[in-house]
Amino acid sequence: MSAPLPASLPFPLLAGRVHEASGPGAAGFAILACAQVPGPLLWISEDWQTARLDPAGLASFTDPGRLLLADTANQTDTLAIAEEALKDGAVALVVAEMTRPLNLREGRRLQLAAKAGGATGLCLIPEGMGSNAAETRWQCSPVFDPGRSADSTLMQWEIIKNKKGTLGIWHVRWDAAAHRLDVVSPVGLRPGAAALRG
Repeated sequence: MSAPLPASLPFPLLAGRVHEASGPGAAGFAILACAQVPGPLLWISEDWQTARLDPAGLASFTDPGRLLLADTANQTDTLAIAEEALKDGAVALVVAEMTRPLNLREGRRLQLAAKAGGATGLCLIPEGMGSNAAETRWQCSPVFDPGRSADSTLMQWEIIKNKKGTLGIWHVRWDAAAHRLDVVSPVGLRPGAAALRG
């Protein structure tokens, strides 16, 4: 049986709120967020983007049949679809890929929609382009672990904005066999060292 994640790690993401993630590991963060919530999922991206999500690639994290993909012409359409999906509450998590900064009005509209529908929103944002309305903002990066070179799931998650808690840095790894997220000691620390910093 797996141990619960530490209370200091605010994950799974708070429902009824919209969060943000950036960095080279942001898509991985979003995939693990998908794995942590029950129910249908919606992933929205602009159709001109060349990097596309393949639902079959999520099979070791969650049932690809839970995921609905939406392609939009631009960020205005992405925001409109995200707002309606959050407000409706028919999906548990809405992931929206952003290509430009969110202004405060857009961020507040998403927050109001998430609150109304009880759904969780996650905006994948370019570096430095977050909204002041975000509940939490995460910086996500892969971590190279020379001792476990076959494992590509080791990540560093840093929470750089948190309206209801503290900031911190965690090293996490997805355990596919147990189907759970583990917090692990940062690379370079002796075995058994504290996994949490900050």
